[in-house]
Amino acid sequence: MSGTSLDGVDGVLADFSAGPPRVLAHASIDMPLALRAELLALNASGPDELHRAALAANALMRLYAQAVHSLLAQSGVAAQAVKALGAHGQTVRHRPQQFDGTGYTLQLCQPALLAELTGITVAADFRSRDVAAGGQGAPLAPLFHRAWLGAGPRTVGVLNIGGISNLSLLRPDGALLGFDCGPGNALLDGWCLHHQGRSYDDRGAWAASGQVREDLLAKLLSDPYFSLPPPKSTGRDLFHMDWLARQLPAGASPVDVQTTLTELTARSCGHEVLRHEPTLRELVVCGGGAFNEHLMRRLAALLPGAQVRSSAECGLPPLQVEAAAFAWLASKTLAGEKLSLESTTGARGARVLGCIYPA
Repeated sequence: MSGTSLDGVDGVLADFSAGPPRVLAHASIDMPLALRAELLALNASGPDELHRAALAANALMRLYAQAVHSLLAQSGVAAQAVKALGAHGQTVRHRPQQFDGTGYTLQLCQPALLAELTGITVAADFRSRDVAAGGQGAPLAPLFHRAWLGAGPRTVGVLNIGGISNLSLLRPDGALLGFDCGPGNALLDGWCLHHQGRSYDDRGAWAASGQVREDLLAKLLSDPYFSLPPPKSTGRDLFHMDWLARQLPAGASPVDVQTTLTELTARSCGHEVLRHEPTLRELVVCGGGAFNEHLMRRLAALLPGAQVRSSAECGLPPLQVEAAAFAWLASKTLAGEKLSLESTTGARGARVLGCIYPA
């Protein structure tokens, strides 16, 4: 899995043969700065896009293959014993239901090359069928969240804070609601890199030292996306640094902007929880945002009735959840199992997601 934050590739070797998922190994590969810059650039129109996108996809698959080889070396498992790799690819455009009514979602991926580099069957392109069926194509992880945590006596929320934040609400009757809340770390990381020269705000310490600019926060929260009902999904097509720059007040202190962006993530996520499950008692947080201590404190303050805790307390560390989700999706693709996405993406019905590239 390489997500919207573009910080690197996370991979897990997972066993779904009995009960909850069991992670046998985890690997993280940092994203090379040149590839990160190219993937960011490909989020917008530019010269020679097709050529550049094809080469970027090849480079990304080589990183995926590094992660795979690390997983196999750690676990002592042979490539031949792995049934499949779930390869998400890198989202560079996400415009479902737009333009012609169907729209598209585009993940840079070269599954055939990954199969060649690893000798393992690859399942990929998980989002396209959902978009073709009238859905948003995202988020897909809520399906895994339900398989992972099951249905308990009360509703549980799972908040994934990657580059974009998405919320899953797992209700006791088995019903599932899932959607993108808005920006997660994408703006925070971009602002921190520009002003601090660091790829992220470690533990949210920089944001914790500033003050919220309520005037800026109000302008950011006035974006129509935040008031849309689900199903909804978003990405860097909307929430990018130029979107932020257009709304910055003159003379704004860089640290106060960082604090305000952190508050934007906290309030947009907290608002969605209160809008859809005001009595929520448990919120499980995964993704890189789970390590942002200031952000976690703000979520807890905005949701005083809920216990806000890391996914590590539920058996999966924050950086393993999304990778495990796409391993799980790959297992469903191989089995030809149709997944019901009406309540998360708005698709017309259950569909088999993904395509298979045999080893």
